[in-house]
Amino acid sequence: MAEISVYEYLGEEFFFELVDKFYQRVALDAELKALYPEEDLKPAQERLAFFLIQYWGGPDTYSQQRGHPRLRMRHQPYPIDHTMREKWLACMLGALDELSPIDPPYSMMKEYFNQAALAMVNTISY
Repeated sequence: MAEISVYEYLGEEFFFELVDKFYQRVALDAELKALYPEEDLKPAQERLAFFLIQYWGGPDTYSQQRGHPRLRMRHQPYPIDHTMREKWLACMLGALDELSPIDPPYSMMKEYFNQAALAMVNTISY
């Protein structure tokens, strides 16, 4: 039996729900929300959903619309220190926990979000 992707295992709707719950949390944190260029978080929400869908084995809609993800480059204009990383990660992992996914996808996603958030840090704060 062939191994299936996380996308196939969880389904596309899971990613839209995850991102919706994530941005509900972001909207409640004024400092974190201030990093987003749009007052309306819907465009960012759509971009993240399509990115995660593609990353976890779904259609490449994100790349068709936006090109290569280039995450570090896209996040470079925004001051992301370890505090902001922790805030972002708390929102994402809280959303993930709220959906109560089962392993192995949960542990894989948690590890990915930890590593991806660390890679976005571009500012040292004292």
